[in-house]
Amino acid sequence: MSDTTHGGAVALGSPPSADDGLSAAELAAKYGLAVSGARPGLREYVSQLRGRRHFILAFSRAKLTAQYSQAKLGQLWQVATPLLNAGVYFIIFGLILGTKKGFTQDVFIPFLVTGVFVFTFTQSSVMAGVRAISGNLGLVRALHFPRASLPISFSLQQLQQLLYSLIVLIAVTVGFGSYPRLSWLLVIPALALQFFFNTGLALVMARMGAKTPDLAQLMPFVMRTWMYASGVMFSIPVMLADKPAWITDVLQYNPAAIYMDLVRFALIDGYGSENLPDHVWAVALAWSIVVGLVGFVYFWKAEERYGRG
Repeated sequence: MSDTTHGGAVALGSPPSADDGLSAAELAAKYGLAVSGARPGLREYVSQLRGRRHFILAFSRAKLTAQYSQAKLGQLWQVATPLLNAGVYFIIFGLILGTKKGFTQDVFIPFLVTGVFVFTFTQSSVMAGVRAISGNLGLVRALHFPRASLPISFSLQQLQQLLYSLIVLIAVTVGFGSYPRLSWLLVIPALALQFFFNTGLALVMARMGAKTPDLAQLMPFVMRTWMYASGVMFSIPVMLADKPAWITDVLQYNPAAIYMDLVRFALIDGYGSENLPDHVWAVALAWSIVVGLVGFVYFWKAEERYGRG
């Protein structure tokens, strides 16, 4: 031990510490320290999300309420917007271009309205997912919570909006002669599978949108192309009857078409199983599981990077 004398005061040297020579990682391990904002394990992350379930539900409800708060008609726009879109598509595609080929008008109008409402569910979930992180940076940087809460809550918001729209959809189907029957219950598993698919896709787009905000400007064109390729306004097998079979298969087995057709089959008299591709429920389940799980893991992998930079 060394000591020095200066002005009558004695300064003693510090004794050696047991931590001398340890690296930062070794010190952190010794004292149980963790990097702030580090990504938790996958199981722990799922547990954190479960613990935030009330926040996810409340946030989705608040967003749904605020969506049309500045409009005089308020929440009526939740169903008026897709209904007006369906009206425009009916005039252009049904009357002018004749895409209702293969259907009577009593079937075609519910067919069209169902397609617009169900596809809008996926479209809105994807578009909300793109902006889930980049559009809520203040919240992401101010509070600590599992970031997947945001895209999940936006998908839940779109599901709630679709449920309101179902009131109008049911009125349309009944108005054109499709009355309640047991097959209507198939709407529940069909929309549940679509919700998990939409959520996985929203999680993928949320991570990509967080890194590349300009993606939000590109996605409307992508979604419009997807809509035209999914048979929203026409029957894929009827319109492509003279095309190679593989083209029809590719379009029919795309997830947007699968979920639309399942809801149409459930609700519309005259839209029978001959309009569905083979093994349609198995395909719908596969899309839901694969995209849902892959999207969740893909988003979780970048958890510590959201809101930084």
